[in-house]
Amino acid sequence: MNKLLVTLFTVLFAALAIANEVAIAPAVSPDGLPPLGNTWLAENPYRGNLAAIATGQQAYNQACARCHGADASTNAAPAPDLRRLNRFCKRIGDAELNAACMRDNDAYFAKSVRQGKIIVGVTHMPPWDGVLKQELAWAIQVFIESRAGTSK
Repeated sequence: MNKLLVTLFTVLFAALAIANEVAIAPAVSPDGLPPLGNTWLAENPYRGNLAAIATGQQAYNQACARCHGADASTNAAPAPDLRRLNRFCKRIGDAELNAACMRDNDAYFAKSVRQGKIIVGVTHMPPWDGVLKQELAWAIQVFIESRAGTSK
């Protein structure tokens, strides 16, 4: 019984910690990455860009790691394991269908980052629109994608 209470308390504490998250811009500059402007793109332009992956890792560890785990390397964090975001697309062998799947993932990622996650009136992830430049958001996504093979 005590173990159950400790587990419930831990889950509740983690949920409250996430619910009180506030979006604070990381102190990372997107200099060196191609500028993207103010209008959000429909697709991530940084796939395969090693500089974007390095920038994304820095931005991720400042803005996302608190809830999603340092270096996107654990599934024990209180928030979802982001390395699993494109796991279904990886299974698609047809290049055209795979590209469509990745565009869908990009749209989901951008919407989640920009609007946050509010479920039944509780903020599980703060909205980052106006706080996080799209260059950093896309760089974070390619960093996470570079870590996808490390999830269990």
